[in-house]
Amino acid sequence: MNVARRVAVVTGGGAGIGSALVARLARAGARVVVADLDADAARAVSERVNADHPGSTVSAGADVSDTEQIQQLVDLAESAFGPVDLYFANAGIAGAPGLDASEQDWDHSIDVNLRAHIRAARLLVPRWLERGEGYFVSTASAAGLLTQIGSATYAVTKHAAVAFAEWLSVTYGDRGVRVSCLCPMGVNTKLLSSGEDSGDALGRAATRAVTSAGDVLEPAEVADAVLAALEDERFLILPHEDVLEMYRQKGSDYDRWLRGMRRYQSALLAQS
Repeated sequence: MNVARRVAVVTGGGAGIGSALVARLARAGARVVVADLDADAARAVSERVNADHPGSTVSAGADVSDTEQIQQLVDLAESAFGPVDLYFANAGIAGAPGLDASEQDWDHSIDVNLRAHIRAARLLVPRWLERGEGYFVSTASAAGLLTQIGSATYAVTKHAAVAFAEWLSVTYGDRGVRVSCLCPMGVNTKLLSSGEDSGDALGRAATRAVTSAGDVLEPAEVADAVLAALEDERFLILPHEDVLEMYRQKGSDYDRWLRGMRRYQSALLAQS
């Protein structure tokens, strides 16, 4: 996939990985709809990128857990640039720590981290099948391959996001729909520090688990990894290469891995 002159939608584009993706796509010649729940943040990113690449982006405030608002993003892309070629389902939330997460916490995490992907695919995949091509990029997490200490809502929904991306690839990959799934560990964003700032011991352990497991990358580094993976049409995007070895260790001896994770969690909680 060469993204030059392609039309992309990036959700969660107002900050972090999303804003870095917008900048990287524009630099490569794509035209981008910057979508974020925070319309002002999306507009600021769009204006900043357009200053360097005039006319390359437009922005919109959108709640991507709402099908109608996803449709509005698709309509905006078509009116501004043309049919959507790439959809980056990047918006995500950290979720509440612990088993006391409420029904509302679970519903919100499922809506944003999973159903937003499903709803976008329902709108776009039929169009892509008619055109014979399209690209769906899911931002999951290393937590979707491994797990997340602290937040069950995050661990479960990110596993589900990986599973949905796999299913899309299996089901439509031979019909022109390409799929990639981004699974980073620590990235220097507000989401990373949300656990440390939660005031909850499990929340603090969640942040420390990520920051102590490997390098904390800058969003721009992750965006570069994503564009490189798109060029190769690679499914699994791992900016942290160690994740693959961790994943192999998990699969080779699940019980040993679970014991190790319990020991790791105990050590992190003892620091709180």
